[in-house]
Order: sequence, then structure tokens, then C-alpha cells
Amino acid sequence: MVKISAFWLAVSLLAACNSDPPPPPAKTVFDPLTQNLGKARAVQNTIDTGADATRKAVDSEERGDTPPGSQPE
Repeated sequence: MVKISAFWLAVSLLAACNSDPPPPPAKTVFDPLTQNLGKARAVQNTIDTGADATRKAVDSEERGDTPPGSQPE
């Protein structure tokens, strides 16, 4: 009986050692910083889009064209 239980104990220990390691934790100390970088990039994209629209409107005004998005009177 002792030999059988020792065998099963050894088998279970080997099975436990061969399992995949747990995945890394989802949160790290750098998560708030990376979230802030993502928000800053989104804000910069919004600013760049607005600047491009303004630049196009100014260029069309300088050429005497109608501004994009407006109807001629």
C-alpha cells in the first residue's frame, strides 16, 4: 500500500511540475503611464486633424476658392 501511494504521489508531483506556468499579471506599475501615453496620442491626433482642416480652409481662402464645407452665396 505504501509503494502504491508513493507511486501516485510521485506521479502527481511530476504532473504538477509539467503544467504551463501561469500567465503574467494583467496589471503592472507601468499601466498608468502607458494609458496616459495612449490618451496623449489620441489628443494629438485630434489636434492634428483640426490643424489640417484649418490649414486647408486658409489655403482655399488665400486662393479665393470657397472654403470646404460652405455654400457659395
